[in-house]
Formats: sequence, C-alpha cells, structure tokens
Amino acid sequence: MTGFEKIILGIGCDRNTVLQTLETAVDLALKEIQQTHAAVTAMATIDKKNDELALLALSRKRNWPLWFYPAEQLAQVEVPNPSEVVRKYMGTPAVSEAAAMLAANTGVDDLLLEKFKYRGEDNKNATVSIVRLR
Repeated sequence: MTGFEKIILGIGCDRNTVLQTLETAVDLALKEIQQTHAAVTAMATIDKKNDELALLALSRKRNWPLWFYPAEQLAQVEVPNPSEVVRKYMGTPAVSEAAAMLAANTGVDDLLLEKFKYRGEDNKNATVSIVRLR
C-alpha cells in the first residue's frame, strides 16, 4: 500500500457503543492495511445510526464526513460477509461493507479490508470495512 491511498471507512456498531471502542476498532483496522488516519476521506453507515453519539463524535473529532444509507439501499450491495443477524435487526445483510462500497461507488474489488470485528471494553461490537477510493 502506498501512503497516498485514499480510503472510506464503513462502520457498524451496537447501539450506545462508546467512542473509545470505535476509535480502537478504526485504529486496528487501519493498522491491518498499513494505513493512517490521513488516508481516510469519509465514513459511511446505515441511516438507523444517524443518532449514534460515538459515530457522530468520531466524525467531528477526525473531521471525516459521515454518510448514511437506508437499509434498502445497503441490501442491494453484494458483500462477501452477509449476516442474518444484521439482516434481522437492520433490514440488510451488511452495514459496514455495503456502506463503504456505496460511499466509494465501487464493488468488492476495491474492498481493502472486509468486515473487521472488534469488541470493546464496553462489551459492544464494532465493525469496520475499508474501501479504496478511485
């Protein structure tokens, strides 16, 4: 990977996940692909998370735009890691992977990191997917 890669983060999380859990999940995900915060151009998630305080705080803190997509639109995206649990609760088989690909207007070929899962000290789950922006 070059240091000049531009990427978009797709993020999913449990309700009321704390900021530290999201930050750690993002940091670990970026480390996996040897990238830094500087490469991130935006974050994307499901519209049901438009009031998720930690997501909004991370967006503000890092000055990353945060884009929201409805479940119906996310469900149209073909993803490598669909989840029936996510479908049951969110109405789409994927949030982080689908949101990242939608935001980058691309597909699986540009997925640099598939659904990276992290459980924080708050016992909440966060997922991060990373897509190359062309």
